[in-house]
Amino acid sequence: MSRLSEHKLECEVLVAGGGPAGVCCALAAARLGVRTLLCQDRHVLGGNASSEVRMHIVGATGLREGLPLQVENREGGLIEEIRLELATRNPQRSPSMMDLLLYEKCRAEPNLTLMLNTAVVAVEMAGDRIERAIAERQSTEDRFSIGAKIFVDCTGDGRLGVEAGAPFRHGREGRSEHGESLAVAATGDGRTLGSTLLFQARKHDRPMPFVAPPWVRKFKPEDFRLRPFGKRGSDLGLEYGYWWAEWGGCLDTIKDNEHIRDELLAITLGVWNHIKNESDVVEASHWALEWLGFLPGKRESRRFVGQHVLTEQDAVESREFPDAIAFGGWPIDTHPPEGVDAPGEPPCNQHHLPCLYNIPLRSCISAGPRNLMFAGRNISATHIAFASTRVMATCAVIGQGVGTAAAVAVRENVVPAELATRADLVHRIQQRLLRDDCYLVGIRNADAQDLARGAAAHASSEQAEGRAANVLSGQTRSVHGYWTEAGIRAAAAAGWKPRLGGENLWDSVLRKVEHGGDPEDITFAPPDRCFPGTHRWMSDPAAGLPAWLELRWNEPVALSEVILIFDTGQHRHLTLTQADGYRDRMVWGRPQPETVRDYALEVEDGGAWRTLHVEQGNYQRRRAHRFDPVTTRAVRMRVLATNGLDHARILEVRAYA
Repeated sequence: MSRLSEHKLECEVLVAGGGPAGVCCALAAARLGVRTLLCQDRHVLGGNASSEVRMHIVGATGLREGLPLQVENREGGLIEEIRLELATRNPQRSPSMMDLLLYEKCRAEPNLTLMLNTAVVAVEMAGDRIERAIAERQSTEDRFSIGAKIFVDCTGDGRLGVEAGAPFRHGREGRSEHGESLAVAATGDGRTLGSTLLFQARKHDRPMPFVAPPWVRKFKPEDFRLRPFGKRGSDLGLEYGYWWAEWGGCLDTIKDNEHIRDELLAITLGVWNHIKNESDVVEASHWALEWLGFLPGKRESRRFVGQHVLTEQDAVESREFPDAIAFGGWPIDTHPPEGVDAPGEPPCNQHHLPCLYNIPLRSCISAGPRNLMFAGRNISATHIAFASTRVMATCAVIGQGVGTAAAVAVRENVVPAELATRADLVHRIQQRLLRDDCYLVGIRNADAQDLARGAAAHASSEQAEGRAANVLSGQTRSVHGYWTEAGIRAAAAAGWKPRLGGENLWDSVLRKVEHGGDPEDITFAPPDRCFPGTHRWMSDPAAGLPAWLELRWNEPVALSEVILIFDTGQHRHLTLTQADGYRDRMVWGRPQPETVRDYALEVEDGGAWRTLHVEQGNYQRRRAHRFDPVTTRAVRMRVLATNGLDHARILEVRAYA
């Protein structure tokens, strides 16, 4: 007889899996007023970014920084909110603070119920829909039967969807299946990317011995020819470990996960032993292990089959999708399944993408159960396309897109399988995402409820590239890169079409002629959808601060909410990392210098200005201010101070009744 106590729960959206995708999905749905339940099978949130694994969150910023006021690829929305919180509130770079922050975010939402240590293990079906999910929490000997309208699988391994009979793929497609040039062979196989265990070490003021267990892997110097470690300081990487200590892609990364973990321990400690005791790195003698991961950082397992399978061509050609809900830009990043057992192969092959690309809602809706959605590394994509979408910041924006779509579906009583066929609902989803400071390639603010679109913008001062009217451009970032208006016209006349490998017009002419460089790993939006410009008001530094920006209407309007989007330096990398060298490329331990710190929100009342709100110490990008309805002809943002910049910057102002 089972010792598990039975419980029955009800919600509107059930999210299984508490990594970046699941957290952002659940937060998005809950903040839109939908009763949401988040089941996480671990004791902390964060998945591969949690203190259990400690992988830093990367995404469309790619391998290097973008360009100020030209290439701002860092993801917005919820994942930006989380990154900014961590950068400001976690200067010590504690991995446990990531766990705590995500927990804090979820606990703060009244519409969100968080259940840690709770794994979805089964489902109950009603025809072609999931009716209930069965979850177990062994730590309290409880079993839960959870009813919901929509079920979202963010588990990575796809446990919820598999229990519901959703179709999925495992392994690599053949070249002939989708015509992908980067597919490894004519026919597919069951191999995947492998897993990694990271470690952390600290340098001491005296030699620190390490005696290796007898079962560690033995390595030779030639094994590291393509997997080098540095010789001194932060180049060593001993403070963080090595992502390339990878293994398990030739096995089943789900069924063989325990074996993979054991072998990864042997590999990781073998690498450590080689550097410490067998290499010529003298400085390594003073380093000692401080933490070693025991939960494999898994890269790949199942991928669901959805209404659309994202392919290499979709990403490389940045194909337009009418149902776009997220964007990506990380390179197509494939690894040899053998990992360290293939020392003669590079640990990764990163194929630069010409442009940012959109991810469609249909790749997040099951081709099986009609009320099943998914977000994260298990979305509907080929192995090659997945090699770009799998990184956690991209998973996070997919999660926010899916959570927003789920909320709209609940409110309209529409089954997810029908969402993408409803252009009106897709438009609502996209506009809500933009309102929440997400970015979609080529889609701008067309929110009929945004009263700011009918106003005129004025400012106390402005720069030539930062006119006040820019806050009404409908886009909250610059993604034109090196494209100029003349360059775009020339490319269009030449039939510009991005393609992987070789040179297009821009690579061969504009980049090299105009800039004398060849920044192959900077990715920006396609020329027909980049909308060149700074897309922000920038006050004149010579005029100093305070500075003000004003929206004015011809006729009085009733306002009860104003949304402000501030500059947060989205051309830079920003993520919690234990790698010192990577951290040094960021602004960490304090707010981003471009961000407005102190400001006042005012309305015109009877010919005078009345203050509605004063904010001090801001470091966030998106700030929404709600207040009792006021009727006015003008609203003004008075910037009193920034977090370091010598002038004020505001990217967008929205106003709602």
